[in-house]
Amino acid sequence: MPVTATTPAKPGESVATLERGLAVVRALAAAPATRMRRSDLARATGLARATVDRVARTLTHLGYLRAEEHDAVLTPLLMELGNAYLAADPLADAADVPARSLADELDESVSVCVPDGDGARFVIQCPRRRAMAVTFHVGDLLPAERCAPGALFAADWDEDTWRHWRERVAPAPPSAPAGDARGDSSGAAGRQGPGSDAAAVPDLAARTERAERSGSAVDDQLVEPGLVAVAVPVRGDDGRVRCAVSVVSHTSRHTADSLADLALPRLRACADTVAEALAEHVPAEPPSPSGRADALRTAKEELGADFLQSLARGLEVLTCLRVTGGRTLTEVAQATGLARATARRSLSALTQLGYVTTVDDRRFTLLPRVLELGYAPLSRLTFERIATPHLADLVRRVHDSASVSVLDGDDIRYVARVATTRVMGVDLGVGTRLPAHPTSMGRVLLAGRPPEELAARLTRAVPERLTEHTRTSPEELAAVVDEARRSGYALVDQELEEGLCSIAVPVRDRDGRVVAAVNVAAHAAQRGSDSLREEVLPELREAARRIEADLAAASERNPGALPS
Repeated sequence: MPVTATTPAKPGESVATLERGLAVVRALAAAPATRMRRSDLARATGLARATVDRVARTLTHLGYLRAEEHDAVLTPLLMELGNAYLAADPLADAADVPARSLADELDESVSVCVPDGDGARFVIQCPRRRAMAVTFHVGDLLPAERCAPGALFAADWDEDTWRHWRERVAPAPPSAPAGDARGDSSGAAGRQGPGSDAAAVPDLAARTERAERSGSAVDDQLVEPGLVAVAVPVRGDDGRVRCAVSVVSHTSRHTADSLADLALPRLRACADTVAEALAEHVPAEPPSPSGRADALRTAKEELGADFLQSLARGLEVLTCLRVTGGRTLTEVAQATGLARATARRSLSALTQLGYVTTVDDRRFTLLPRVLELGYAPLSRLTFERIATPHLADLVRRVHDSASVSVLDGDDIRYVARVATTRVMGVDLGVGTRLPAHPTSMGRVLLAGRPPEELAARLTRAVPERLTEHTRTSPEELAAVVDEARRSGYALVDQELEEGLCSIAVPVRDRDGRVVAAVNVAAHAAQRGSDSLREEVLPELREAARRIEADLAAASERNPGALPS
């Protein structure tokens, strides 16, 4: 289906509010650890401090940002914006298996990029585990002149894109500040590789002509010394380059020529497979309406002027477009619960800002630029880093230590922990292993296993009686695990150690499987079983819910975010 330009509407408050909100997100995405003081955010974006504060409060209410002392920090939940684009574009699914198979076959890194303005944006990365490894991530943007896919994409550029590119690579005036001439805060977009003066800019037009003649393009250390790559195009029904599949290596393993000799035949076969998968793609059922319109109205009532409704509505409209082929205005209004006029204003704003376009003049769909909204840096988060902020918040509320663990054989292994500041506390660290049977987290984790596996575990285990309270018989353990399954929590009173009580709930992945457990542990003299149930359990469940929400967004396209 042809993608057509949309006539921009006159600038309005919806556009301005969305633009300010997304400017804050982009600035945080480019900052170390995706965090920044609000005063620094105001300087980085050129916005008034009061505006930054309102944006931050709105994004915090939506769960896309959290406050840590004086810092604003992006949360993994923000990845649902990039996930919406990847879900809407069938390429992400069509190319995933062929790209990973090619990486395994060649034992080299494989990437899939799509054109994004005058750059190439990664949508699939299949790296190899080596000391000299490719460190790009899904969502990163490379300038066209510094990568193999750029020469393939430039063949389809119109004069406006060529003019924009020439302006970007032109030498900056001596008084101009260094930075990204494209105005993109995604980090990789403004990187021009070794050297940045005009003489160092590769002749993209000549490389494009060679790529058109040969049907492939080579990157011989253009983006970084030592990095070589070869890419081939995948074309759509209209003959334009839909994406590029690249094999990437290091000069310690290959020259550009030897990599091309090795990879080109297999690359072309992979590209054919991707093209066939795209042609056979059957769109999935669109997601159900979110029903968040009422929640947005309630938030506006609660926060008043501090809640930027236009920003919240714009982001809600963006996420509702995770549908192959896009949605009409009527469908967007139905999916979000917004009035047609309100949905139209949000769509117009997103179109003007370059995140949405129209297909066949009536359906709105997402553009790859959505991935610049923090997707690359947030995709690097491990499960420990996802869970720890929620543990810290839980500890601040209940004033006892909190931990997350996974099942490891017949033991539990701690993968995240935040200790209390009490004089007398529970002293355990990440990596600690404990037997599963006398621990609250162990029982929650066992309750999440299939019945036949659980029966085998209880039969083969020979539990040690650690205190006079420890339950050791298979029948007793089966009963308490079954109770944990029914009630959704497990409470252990001094079975692991005299004086130690703990309560745990499961952490589930996006498919509902128990992948971890989170608990609060306290000394029995300070907090007994009734206090754990009545005062701690509600807070514990809320912490688990927030971990699950972040984990669902982070792991949708990145299994590495799941606990292991």
